[in-house]
Amino acid sequence: MTRKREVGDFGEAITAEYLEKNGYRILDRNYSKPFGEIDIIAIKDDLVAFVEVKTRKSDAFAYAAEAVNFYKQDRIRKASQVYLIEKDMTDFLMRFDVSEVYLDTRKINYIENAF
Repeated sequence: MTRKREVGDFGEAITAEYLEKNGYRILDRNYSKPFGEIDIIAIKDDLVAFVEVKTRKSDAFAYAAEAVNFYKQDRIRKASQVYLIEKDMTDFLMRFDVSEVYLDTRKINYIENAF
């Protein structure tokens, strides 16, 4: 496993823990299609949250969420539509969130409705 993958897995684990503590149930992790990937898919009541996790050493250079550009957002949107159809969940509300995880402070900044 590469260092980059280890860092990413760590950020996803922290985010999944955060979501569970806040009443969400994790439905899927690393859902992948040729046109896009979703790091975490979680549900709370009738809301499905599609979460992009960005893990960085620190926020000294830039905020992690800035890496979720229009191209990345479009890929996540496409994958989310397929997921909802595959799982017969098209009646659920949906939201796109970004979780910024910073290793230096072990801090998470969770942004609801990020895009």
